[in-house]
Formats: sequence, structure tokens, C-alpha cells
Amino acid sequence: MTPRALTFLFFLTSFTFAHDTPAPATSSADRMKVLVFSATAYYRHPDIPAINRWLVLLGHENGFDVDITESPKDLVPQVIAKYDVLLLNNANELDKIIPEAQRQSVEAWFASGKKGVVGLHAALVHQTGWPWLNQLGGCDFNSDSDFSKAKVIVDPAAKDHPAVKGQPAEFFIEADWTNHDHSVTGQPGFQVLLRVDETTYTPVRDYFKTRGGKPMGADHPIAWTHSPEAGGRFFYTEFGHGLRSLSTPFVRQHVLEGIRWAAAGRKAEGKATK
Repeated sequence: MTPRALTFLFFLTSFTFAHDTPAPATSSADRMKVLVFSATAYYRHPDIPAINRWLVLLGHENGFDVDITESPKDLVPQVIAKYDVLLLNNANELDKIIPEAQRQSVEAWFASGKKGVVGLHAALVHQTGWPWLNQLGGCDFNSDSDFSKAKVIVDPAAKDHPAVKGQPAEFFIEADWTNHDHSVTGQPGFQVLLRVDETTYTPVRDYFKTRGGKPMGADHPIAWTHSPEAGGRFFYTEFGHGLRSLSTPFVRQHVLEGIRWAAAGRKAEGKATK
């Protein structure tokens, strides 16, 4: 099934839940286009289809197009060229799903510039088999927590980034928190947006305590960007493991502005990304 057909199916099954406010009037040629890829080879969260629907409606309500796929055939050059952003919805261990030719296609598409990759939560789980994506994300998975309320801190140098702008310097919020194998802090081209305070929750859940799970300590980034010297933009957030972690106004705005920023210079709703 093509991405367009899947998008149409999502609208058919969710039309009665859409807001009454129409999407901003924008010509199809000027609308930002996002391709969501949600196939998994490791753990598959049952909320992935609901998050796909959430993303389609987010685009509908904010003037951009969102298509859904789990087929590597939609990553060939002639298809992916139509899109400004590739969003990985908890898509993990992708070297086992996406053939080498299509992975090279994604790499070339990103290298062309003015393209973006967005990762939600498990998008950085078991990606070492795709070295390019592992380097783009900056780290991989170690373990995670239960769904927990924790204190989140905005990096002072990032307070004006659109994905966190307007938030208090510190605030409490609930999510599933991932422990990465190392921190991206200080890596060239990376900017940390948010960190979580591990003293305010239990960072390693019981399942991983006997499987080598380790907390990250005082420096635990949970959202960041990567702008390589050549190519497009990358945005990652730990939010989005399940639908409930996307339910707050802040996270909705956080993901929306992350997508817009990743589109790398395009305009959305008459507002330039930064």
C-alpha cells in the first residue's frame, strides 16, 4: 500500500475526531511533506498505529502533509525525494528491515540538504547496524525506565530553540525515559535541548536491572538536534514512546516545532524555521 493510501485510510478511521478548525489554506506545492516510517525489528509498542494517526492529524491541523509507511519501497529515490522530513516513529533496528540500497537512498536524500530526519523515542534503539543513522543520532540504547514523572531541565543555551521556547527552565512531566549508551553532550554539531534529572525518578526499570541497564547520571539528555556540516537537520526526542507521553500541550508543541525545524529552512504557516 502506498503512503498516500495509508494516509487516506487514517483519515477515514479518524475523521470524527478531527478538530472543527480547518487546516490553513496552503497550496500543495508549498506545503511541507513528512513521511513517517514506523516499521520495527526489535520491540514494537502497541501505540505505534495510534501515534501514526496522531501525526497525520498534527499535520492536517497545522498545514502540512503526513504520509505513513512501513515499506522500504517508499524509501527509493523517486519516492523519498518528494518529502522534506523523514520521521522515525519508534522505528528500531532498521538495518534488519531496510535493504542496503534503500538505506543509501535515505543517506543521499539527507545529504542533498534542506531535508530533515526526526526520531521519536525508540528511533535510537539498536541502530548500530546502520552506522550512518547511529552517527546521525549520536548514541544508541542501553535501557529505560517505567512511565514516570520526572523533572526536566531546559539547556540554557537552547532556551530560544522553537522546540522548547517559552518553557520554564525546569518543569515536571511524565514519560518513559531512555538511558542511552553515552551522552551526546559536546559532540560536534549537536545541541542538547532538554535533560532529565535522574534523582527525581527511578531511571532503570526492573526488567533491565539484571540485563546490564545503567542510568546516565547527571548528564542525561532527552532531546537534541544535530546539524552536520554537510546535509540536512536531525531532531530527536525521548517523548513519543506511547500516546500518553504526547498528550500534553508542551509535548505537542515540542514535536510540532521539532518537525518544522528539521525541514531545514522551509516556511510553515508563514513562519520561518530557525
